[in-house]
Amino acid sequence: MSEKILAVDDEPDMLKLLSMIIREKTPYEIVTTNNPLEALELTKQGGFDIVIADLKMPGLDGIELLDAVKSVDENIPVIIITAYSTAESSAETMHKGAFDFITKPFRKEQILHTIDRALKWVDLQNENRMLKEKLKEAGG
Repeated sequence: MSEKILAVDDEPDMLKLLSMIIREKTPYEIVTTNNPLEALELTKQGGFDIVIADLKMPGLDGIELLDAVKSVDENIPVIIITAYSTAESSAETMHKGAFDFITKPFRKEQILHTIDRALKWVDLQNENRMLKEKLKEAGG
């Protein structure tokens, strides 16, 4: 099963860029939307391994989307990207549980490396959960 990434950004050009990078350089599937409310609905339907979200969007900003995604599934890593980086916004997103915070413009390798780290983290979380269940079953 191929990993599935959801990208949400109000800038169509950024979605095209992310989509192109991920499709050309990885085996992962990517779904894009410029509507953060639609992104939340898609997340609720399940099946995504990572969410990549812009920080500043109309309707629902990246931090509000991060909170909403974490309330649906706390194990989905959310990568926040922004052209408006401040120390405060970076600290706030990390404090709220973002996996990483990337400033635009970013290098192709930077986003690919972050996606890779996020997927490895998901694998470790799943393995950890599975091992804990085995321990319980074994009476430990």
